[in-house]
Amino acid sequence: MSILIDRYTRVVVQGITGREGSFHTEQMQAYGTDVVAGVVPGRGGSTHLGVPVFDTVADAVTATAADCAFIIVPPPFAADAIMEAAAARLPLAVCVTEGVPVHDMIRARAVIDGSSTKLIGPNCPGLLTAGECKVGFIPNHVARPGSVGVVARSGTLTYEVIQGLSQAGHGQTTAVGIGGDPVLGLTFRDVLELFAEDKATRAVVMVGEIGGSDEESAAELIGKGYPKPVVAFISGRTAPPGKRMGHAGAIISGNRGTAQSKIDALTAAGAVVGDTIEDVVRLVGERLGVHSQR
Repeated sequence: MSILIDRYTRVVVQGITGREGSFHTEQMQAYGTDVVAGVVPGRGGSTHLGVPVFDTVADAVTATAADCAFIIVPPPFAADAIMEAAAARLPLAVCVTEGVPVHDMIRARAVIDGSSTKLIGPNCPGLLTAGECKVGFIPNHVARPGSVGVVARSGTLTYEVIQGLSQAGHGQTTAVGIGGDPVLGLTFRDVLELFAEDKATRAVVMVGEIGGSDEESAAELIGKGYPKPVVAFISGRTAPPGKRMGHAGAIISGNRGTAQSKIDALTAAGAVVGDTIEDVVRLVGERLGVHSQR
């Protein structure tokens, strides 16, 4: 099993004809993702990478029964693309665009909250169900099917954790990169709740970073009797207060959002926190009761 996407997911790519849209669509197709349509206003009726292109998401959904949007458009248009996906009642939208204006995302988030659409991102690597489907740009070669769920804010650390787990013989169900912007779609807590219901997921790796309180909110959920072991890693331990590090949301204000506050909250809730990615891999193996295959 998996969460959010699987081998039957039908993807429409908003921005399919752009350079980045074309490249990542080809990578998704190579992984086995069923890309059924593209959307580029003004190019409806054409084809690209073997799929039909439509002027609107609504037209694409009507013609192809797409159920997931992959949004890879420039920042000024990203919020509108998210809202268009929600208006078309797609169950899932994944926006990887970086640099979306915060005020635009506040509007888009309000629309998402009033819809049935789940949003991943923006400014994220997307998600991947090992061996079945990927939406976004997690590298094709790093994952292998298994029983570990992964959720992370940092794209690069998402890849490193997946690869480390795979090399140690700990395959994954689904890996979700939620992104690090101040205004997001699904949160750590939301994804943890989905993993809790997935029978195939036996343990969860959560990769957080400084800034915000999303990790502390997840710790509250874990502390209420989360049914599966959670192994966590928090990056940015050496970041100075008040300085933004990488992601727009990775900034410490006073005592809030520090690495230590997150580590303390997760530890008190019953999660175990690794100091390095290698620690995380080892701790996962201990909780699954298996030995590394390295």
